[in-house]
Amino acid sequence: MWLSARIDCQLAVDVICDTCRMDAFGRFERAGWQEKAGGYQRLLARITDRVADHLLDAAEVTAGTRLLDVACGHGYATARAAERGASATGVDQSAAMLALARAHHPRLDFREAAAEELPFDGGTFAAVVGNFLLPHLADPDAVVAELARVTAPRGRLALTAWDLPQHARFVGVLVDALAEAGAVAPAGLPEGPPFFRYAERESLVALFESAGFGGVEVTTVAFEHRVDSADELWQSLMEGTVRMSAQVLGQPPEVRERIRAAFDARVARYARGSGLSLPVSAKLAAGRLPR
Repeated sequence: MWLSARIDCQLAVDVICDTCRMDAFGRFERAGWQEKAGGYQRLLARITDRVADHLLDAAEVTAGTRLLDVACGHGYATARAAERGASATGVDQSAAMLALARAHHPRLDFREAAAEELPFDGGTFAAVVGNFLLPHLADPDAVVAELARVTAPRGRLALTAWDLPQHARFVGVLVDALAEAGAVAPAGLPEGPPFFRYAERESLVALFESAGFGGVEVTTVAFEHRVDSADELWQSLMEGTVRMSAQVLGQPPEVRERIRAAFDARVARYARGSGLSLPVSAKLAAGRLPR
């Protein structure tokens, strides 16, 4: 009896600790994107925008489709859907991101909302998309269940996530540099889910199927993106990412110097003419709800 009660108590403590960690990571992401919205738009948005049409194709977005774009950022995918004739709504938890979206696309419908708690009735949308939403979630399973709730019967869900660092080199060079410099997680940085968890097909399929989506297909979207210099890429990663920049900026000065030196050496391998040509690779998963 005593042992059973002790086990139950420990399980309850573990659940509370997991919830606290997820809450802390969620707050960290929300605050980070308020600060980084402008920096993200300067370069990284141009990379993620190149995946948007693939995402909309996977969700079968055409004229008349009622679409929800979750974590819409500066609104590019929402706008591309509207250009196809879809009835498109974008949501984001960052007011700063939404200000950019509304400035770029003043005629479109953008609303402030967290992916975990969407302000829509069940079955509202024939298609739901999230362009690189997954790496920023404290609880991906809960969010995908919420996306399933607002998806209509026979509706489509399409999500993207970064490929493994050895393939997505524009972020992989920084991941490798952190490892080479011996950097450890800074004190106070909230622990989040593994950043590249959904680079694997099996993880994406399991995530979709757990929320009731069937016929899940996972494909790779790959291309090269040109950047003017190592300085431009470095500044873009520091000013336009949340978790990755925190890994660098939270280090002691001597470790930051080692990271930058390792970064420059690795980036130099992608020199092409007067600039850099960096491989980009993403995983795209799509599935359909049953009738």
